[in-house]
Amino acid sequence: MLTSLFIFGSALAALVYGAVVIASILRLPEGNDKMKEIAAAIQAGAKAFLNRQYKSVALVAAILFLIIGFVPALGWLTALAFIVGAGLSALTGYIGMYVSVRANVRTTEAARGGLAKALGVAVEAAA
Repeated sequence: MLTSLFIFGSALAALVYGAVVIASILRLPEGNDKMKEIAAAIQAGAKAFLNRQYKSVALVAAILFLIIGFVPALGWLTALAFIVGAGLSALTGYIGMYVSVRANVRTTEAARGGLAKALGVAVEAAA
């Protein structure tokens, strides 16, 4: 019981920390219009890539879900846990791509103020 509380508490703390860091990064200046234009193009390309990749992964995940569900030693509860984990992993990929592209343009803008500022933004975003 104590182990479960620690696991879920740690997960909750990680989610809160992630939300705080994302909010902090997104409050930074985005740069000039050209930077914003380039970042938007990169974002569109990254989103298209993830959508295409996840369509393929979803097919494999659906097949594995059924296989796991029909294996008596594993069962449908394990299959459900697998598919929820796969879905949350995909969500993490989308969030990561969303934040990383926005962090990159903010790091570029911070570089105008020197290497130390840019490194600070980059390290915070990578966290």
